[in-house]
Amino acid sequence: MGFPRLWATLLRAWGRWTARPGPRVPGLPPMAGNKVPPALASHQQDRKVRGGWVWEDTQHPPKRAKGSEDEEPPRKLPKRKIVLLMAYSGKGYHGMQGVSAAGQVVSLKVWLIDNILDKINSHLPSHIRILGLKRVTGGFNSKNKCDARTYCYMLPTFAFAHKDRDVQDESYRLSAETLQQVNRLLACYKGTHSFHNFTSQKGPREPSARRYILEMYCEEPFVREGLEFAVIKVKGQSFMMHQIRKMVGLVVAIVKGYAPESVLERSWGEEKVDVPKAPGLGLVLERVHFEKYNQRFGSDGLHEPLDWTQEEGKVAAFKEQYIYPTIVSTERDERSMAQWLSTLPIHNFSATALGASGTGAKVPSSLEGSEGDGDTH
Repeated sequence: MGFPRLWATLLRAWGRWTARPGPRVPGLPPMAGNKVPPALASHQQDRKVRGGWVWEDTQHPPKRAKGSEDEEPPRKLPKRKIVLLMAYSGKGYHGMQGVSAAGQVVSLKVWLIDNILDKINSHLPSHIRILGLKRVTGGFNSKNKCDARTYCYMLPTFAFAHKDRDVQDESYRLSAETLQQVNRLLACYKGTHSFHNFTSQKGPREPSARRYILEMYCEEPFVREGLEFAVIKVKGQSFMMHQIRKMVGLVVAIVKGYAPESVLERSWGEEKVDVPKAPGLGLVLERVHFEKYNQRFGSDGLHEPLDWTQEEGKVAAFKEQYIYPTIVSTERDERSMAQWLSTLPIHNFSATALGASGTGAKVPSSLEGSEGDGDTH
């Protein structure tokens, strides 16, 4: 299910509720959603604006009957600009950015009917949930106002086992020393670097290839169904297509002993470096940050800050119920990480631009993901 289909599902859920007749209030038209006459149906339209989605139904007001000159003309119910906090599992379809999400944010205009979240969710599949809603300024755009994004990447820890060990040793447990090495390497990504070697979309001298990473680290491992996993978190101002998966892939290659640590710094130079791309299965959009918006409007007395603190419990519960189990079960069934690890020996991490041009293997996956913002797709 691509983005248009996912969005159409939301609109159908909303439409089912706005299509229900409501009580008539004197001086007002029927509740928004009373059945639209066929003659008016053609005037309804969906409108997409750059960077965000706005759903509007345009209806002509009913004609006034003869002899009703003294009656007050009906008024159109106003729509309000809001943002929705969404979560969805990427199994079986590609989400808005190709990955699962625990904290996606979209902006749109709606009629704020009672219990709107419950009513929308009642028409959505269980693996797509609306977790929160906030009013925002009229000109708010969830894409353009975003300051940063946090992604997490969940992977089995046997990915960090030395290359001489079995490629999929389920008894492997990440040692404190290896975790420390992983975090030392991940910390090298912090700051501003040219990530042209971490995407196929940019050249070495393109200014847009320079990206700012605020933090990147690996959390303590945990065991699911007898298999140990760990979660890598990365926060950056923006990401390019496949950038995060290649950042993870290169660190895995170094820790396993396939590549020297010096390849990290060399990858930011102008020469071509063969950077392996980790599978898309474990990639999840964790959070979208609106810090500048919060500073300007979050405490103006009219708007709420977009921090979603009260929804953190719902986010955590959704990940535990839908996202993490999907990653664990798919990893066991499809062995995407083990298959990808078996391709690492074919990479030439000391290759020049000429030597690297023919290397790199792609491992098919039903959850092939792609991170990023406006530079993706």
